[in-house]
Amino acid sequence: MFQLLKKSNQTKARLGSLETDRGTIQTPIFMPVGTQGTVKAIKKNQLVADIGAEIILGNTYHLYLRPGTDIIKQAGGLHQFMNWERPILTDSGGYQIFSLSANRELSEDGARFKSHLDGSEHLFTPENVVDIQRDLGSDILMILDECPPYPCDYAYARDSMDLTYRWAKRGREAFLSSRPQYGFNQIQFGIVQGGTYKDLRKISSEQMVSLDFEGLAIGGLSVGEPADLMYEITDFNTEHLPEDKPRYLMGVGTPANLLQCIALGIDMFDCVMPTRNARNGMIFTRHGTVNIRNAKWKHHHRPFDIDFPSELCSLYNMSYIHHLFRSDEILGLILTSIHNLTFYLWLIRECRQKIEQEVFHEWYQGMMEQLEKRV
Repeated sequence: MFQLLKKSNQTKARLGSLETDRGTIQTPIFMPVGTQGTVKAIKKNQLVADIGAEIILGNTYHLYLRPGTDIIKQAGGLHQFMNWERPILTDSGGYQIFSLSANRELSEDGARFKSHLDGSEHLFTPENVVDIQRDLGSDILMILDECPPYPCDYAYARDSMDLTYRWAKRGREAFLSSRPQYGFNQIQFGIVQGGTYKDLRKISSEQMVSLDFEGLAIGGLSVGEPADLMYEITDFNTEHLPEDKPRYLMGVGTPANLLQCIALGIDMFDCVMPTRNARNGMIFTRHGTVNIRNAKWKHHHRPFDIDFPSELCSLYNMSYIHHLFRSDEILGLILTSIHNLTFYLWLIRECRQKIEQEVFHEWYQGMMEQLEKRV
């Protein structure tokens, strides 16, 4: 299942290997977000050949509402529906329900919410979220959890953590008592909660470990707290997670966030930032962050980084990319989206190489300084 291959001798960074029926995932890994069965503006062959994605993420909430699990089941599962052969992780939809705070109600049964599409009412329970993900056929399933807001008081964080644990027990039982539908085994991850309170994080970690999930996620971070606090809680949390299970930090983050959290012992990441920011003209590079809409690029008739393996950086003049955005041309969104994901996966591979070579500690701090610059 998961094999820990190497540990950094001066940080908590790790090399690992997570085996699934649809392929082995080398960790650390970043998962491009394909919320609705597609990574926006990017075709499958580009994801594989150009970007090098080993696994992508889909979202239970969105796919359940549209096109609906019946349609996906008729197609033979999500992989068949979207023509993707490699692994998929599906979030349970807990974060999306959290973001619908004005249109949802939490109870012991589960989360009752109104669709953002048409206002129709639905109920997610720990059990039916497993059923939905069985219908989707994803390789890694997430439990239903409650993501508390930031900031929240101690009592709220404690009650939320306890509810997530009770839901987790039911979700784990539902998973173990059901079977995959399409001939490929599935695994299930628990989610640690507890807000920014370390004693609650420790308790939640122990609770999730006791349920013997195949992997463990750290949830409830990157929801508005300062980066230093996110790092502090992540550092604390990884101290209370077993070494022989993959550790997934949900919804994080910038390239610099990834580097720092890899140094703190995280194995898996997802975030909409590379593609969402790309569509707004933000480009991540080895030399810092570029806003291609800025007028300074109008007369820059050279590629940005001729040695970087993406078309945007090595083939196209920055003045042309600037023109595409100023003209609202779709090609600009496509090129920046492909580039940003190429950059994220390149950065992850660099991390793996530096850990293997035992020079990660010396490399990552200087790299973080570069990544945080504005070009």
